[in-house]
Amino acid sequence: MSTKQKLTEKRPWLAWIFFLATVVVVFFLGLLASSIVERRTEAAYVNVPKAEIGKFEPRNEVWGQNYPREYQSYYGTADTSYRSKYNGNAMIDMLEVDPRLVVLWAGYGFSKDYNQGRGHYYAITDIQNTLRTGAPKTPTDGPMPATCMTCKSPDVPRLMNDRGVAAFYTGAWAELGAEVVNPIGCADCHDNETMNLTITRPALVEAFERMGKDVTKASHQEMRSLVCAQCHVEYYFDKKKVEGAQYLTFPWDNGFSVEAMEEYYDNLEFSDWTHALSKAPMLKAQHPGYEIHSTGIHAQRGVSCADCHMPYKSEGGQKFTDHHMQSPLNNIANSCQVCHREEAGTLLANVYERQDKIIENRDKLEELLVRAHVEAKKAWDLGAGETQMQDILMGIRHAQWRWDYAAASHGGSFHSPVEIGRVISTGITIAQETRIELARLLADLGHNQAIPYPDITSKAKAQEFIGLNMEKLNEEKQDFLKTIVPKWMKEAEEREKTYDAVVQLQE
Repeated sequence: MSTKQKLTEKRPWLAWIFFLATVVVVFFLGLLASSIVERRTEAAYVNVPKAEIGKFEPRNEVWGQNYPREYQSYYGTADTSYRSKYNGNAMIDMLEVDPRLVVLWAGYGFSKDYNQGRGHYYAITDIQNTLRTGAPKTPTDGPMPATCMTCKSPDVPRLMNDRGVAAFYTGAWAELGAEVVNPIGCADCHDNETMNLTITRPALVEAFERMGKDVTKASHQEMRSLVCAQCHVEYYFDKKKVEGAQYLTFPWDNGFSVEAMEEYYDNLEFSDWTHALSKAPMLKAQHPGYEIHSTGIHAQRGVSCADCHMPYKSEGGQKFTDHHMQSPLNNIANSCQVCHREEAGTLLANVYERQDKIIENRDKLEELLVRAHVEAKKAWDLGAGETQMQDILMGIRHAQWRWDYAAASHGGSFHSPVEIGRVISTGITIAQETRIELARLLADLGHNQAIPYPDITSKAKAQEFIGLNMEKLNEEKQDFLKTIVPKWMKEAEEREKTYDAVVQLQE
């Protein structure tokens, strides 16, 4: 006789306990089996396509029919309520926050208007609204080339396919007003058939080729950064590559560092504009986020852009990438605490500490650069010659390039604080040495007194100081937004009605 039988004969109530325990175990096993079957059924049907997506389908809402979770989370980029200590996704007038920028960019479009970038949802609206794109009346009018549209919309791969890459880079920005209307979205980063990450902008592929690399060999984790690197990089418009085109090019041939790209530009004798005060041949850093990230500890540990800015999330038992691309500081639990076990407040304080220290030195470099531009103008006014000014202007160019490289990187003080600190410190050194040369030249020209720092305590005062007629610029812009943009949107609406890419496969 078994031990269990002996126990139940002596204590009959134990049989009931064994019976009830068995019932409970069987019940929970049944629940587990049911859950597994349910999840398998969900997995079988979750990606059943409801719409056929064409190869160059630019409309995010079409993709959203097949991938509703990703689509719904993407529209989180329309939220502009988050503002961190320095940035976030709120609309911030950076020229009002820091009027020195107006002087640093005198003679360039950014001195007219520079707002903190909002989410991808606003990519088209913001480029239409900014004063930098002017107020064109005709398709060939305005200050900006068509190339400026490259990173703004999934309409761009469609147009590049239809017209050719060089043809896309040819002409004025206003020529594409009615063609580029869908904000950054699905077709910018995904293959329509497999949903694999893909590179849709040729400038990145071409840059890799010049470095002897094949971007198609990149791993999936590398691609989770490279799709961002299509746009979040330093670039310039090469006017010599194809006649008539302003060809988008990444200056990576010598490397990613601030010095390597500076050497590249200097060898080409390239400049984005000539400064209105100092007459220095200036470089405008765009947003070298990928380059600076690559020098930081997170990149060294294999962390991609998407790991922090688009972390995984679960909904209804389904794991997917959160397409609400945003600052990790607004999603610390999913972005940071997956790896870091510190409290959210501690992590936030760590980030702000690094930002505070970087920006303290960056602000000092800004002040030195403003003084250098004003002092250089004084030297010209006193009759300085081009030979006398040559090294001084190159010093201003190199110092401001370092400042702009740090300032335009959007998160560089966190992505790579050691490298950004180094870049800013070398900029301060160059700026001070340049000002010493300026002081000597001014003395030789008969001026041996300090040049007063301009009253640029507000954006309006700074813009008046460099000679901008903001009333006229704003009036022209408002007229453009009222008369031209609605025509573009109407034309785009009529064109998209003809698209036959959406084929309903099931109700």
